[in-house]
Amino acid sequence: MTPTVAPIRVAIVDDHPVVREGTAALLDAQTGLAVVGTASSIEGASSLLDPAVVDVLLLDIRLGSESGLTLLSGGGPRPAIVVLTAYDYPQYAAAALRLGASGFVVKTAPVAELVDAIRRAAAGGLAFGRRPDVPAQATLTAREREVVGLVVEGRSNDEIGAELGITTKTVEGHLRRLFERLGTQSRTELATRALREGWLEVP
Repeated sequence: MTPTVAPIRVAIVDDHPVVREGTAALLDAQTGLAVVGTASSIEGASSLLDPAVVDVLLLDIRLGSESGLTLLSGGGPRPAIVVLTAYDYPQYAAAALRLGASGFVVKTAPVAELVDAIRRAAAGGLAFGRRPDVPAQATLTAREREVVGLVVEGRSNDEIGAELGITTKTVEGHLRRLFERLGTQSRTELATRALREGWLEVP
């Protein structure tokens, strides 16, 4: 008689009920997977961190006002963790890898990609659909990084100057040089590229 292979036990931490319940239903329908728990917050996830109960934990990055990445920074035994997020930013993937995640999958990925990531993580491997690198970060000076970070936050030139202790004209000079060097045409384009290309650390 062929021995029965135990299913991979999966838990899901996501603060959106539709996403959480929909993902659970999709995964429960997959051969060899069993959803054994769900949670909507960091506090609720505490019972899902026991590797004797859960093999792979799917973790959203944004949990209301909390960051799911805090679950990665804790010590002690834990399940393999696959970050499942709507934010396809390389700095998030880089942070997840650095903190010990086993995978990083965006929510728009096909179900097959998510299932593959779960299986890889359960087997002790890595599954990063987004390559975790930050290629443009080295091109920014520390001051330019500060300016770009405040632009991303939506601050005006006056507010940036006040925050950094420099004049508005100096802020304008930084932005002008950034526009010229990086080929961007506006603050919005600069902020969008900064997020998508991973120029900044994870907020």
